[in-house]
Amino acid sequence: MYDTILVPLDGSGPSDAALDEALDLAQAVDATVHALYIVDERVLHATQLDAGGLVRAYEKEGDRIVSKATEAGEEAGVEVVTAVEHGSPHRGILRYADEHDVDLIVMGTHGRRGLERYLIGSVTERVLRMSDTPILTIRGEDSPMESE
Repeated sequence: MYDTILVPLDGSGPSDAALDEALDLAQAVDATVHALYIVDERVLHATQLDAGGLVRAYEKEGDRIVSKATEAGEEAGVEVVTAVEHGSPHRGILRYADEHDVDLIVMGTHGRRGLERYLIGSVTERVLRMSDTPILTIRGEDSPMESE
């Protein structure tokens, strides 16, 4: 069924919930989880700050986040492969999935609706539209449902 499960992480509640789900699923089907953090270079190019120092800070944060995924995997008895890469998040996720022959992508969603979703955009939504790989979306803790 699934041998390789990709979970993109950004340190948010929804990505933590996606990691939990990916680990549970991997444990059930004896799969390997790939924990991926993307240093968003679009944000870095938009700033006028010391880009070198900022890049190192984002890489350090990415290392911390994927290390937590490795620890969670050890506790669950699941093999976790980690990567910190650079680029546009949705493109990096799609590229990684293709390069590593990923069977399933598990992603958190912030649950934005309406105008906010269209103005801010969504990495998960872009991956959903562009991926050939199946995707499981998980609504995380810091994504309250808006009343309709």
